Amino acid sequence: MNDHGQNQNAAFTKNYVSALDVPSDALTHEIIGAAIEVHRHLGPGLLEAPYERALCFELARRGIPFHSQVPIPLTFKGDNVGDYYADLIVADRVLIEIKSVVALGNAHLAQILSYLVTTKLRIGLLLNFNVTVLVRGGVKRVVR
Repeated sequence: MNDHGQNQNAAFTKNYVSALDVPSDALTHEIIGAAIEVHRHLGPGLLEAPYERALCFELARRGIPFHSQVPIPLTFKGDNVGDYYADLIVADRVLIEIKSVVALGNAHLAQILSYLVTTKLRIGLLLNFNVTVLVRGGVKRVVR
């Protein structure tokens, strides 16, 4: 697991002790803003990995703390059968799943919902970078 964004950006946390104190709506707004910046520079059509790396750089530049490629254990009748990985967990509160697909579907929604249940997080963002305009069909906020 990679930890980033330890230095807090004063503009982001100006009214809060840290990014962990920022209300969820403001935090998801900041994350979406960072994703828009990534999409503006890279455009659609790449695989998921470059978008994830670029989003990590942008979140760090904004002083927003996150963990990347967070292992989530999968168990069967109490036995660990492997791990799957959340792309990002931001400020220990928002799970981010990055996609680069023609359209987000039910399988993507089911994936992020199962990640949210397993991690006990409430809020997730599905970000699909393979769209012309990110905020038109590329962002889905999921609340468990």
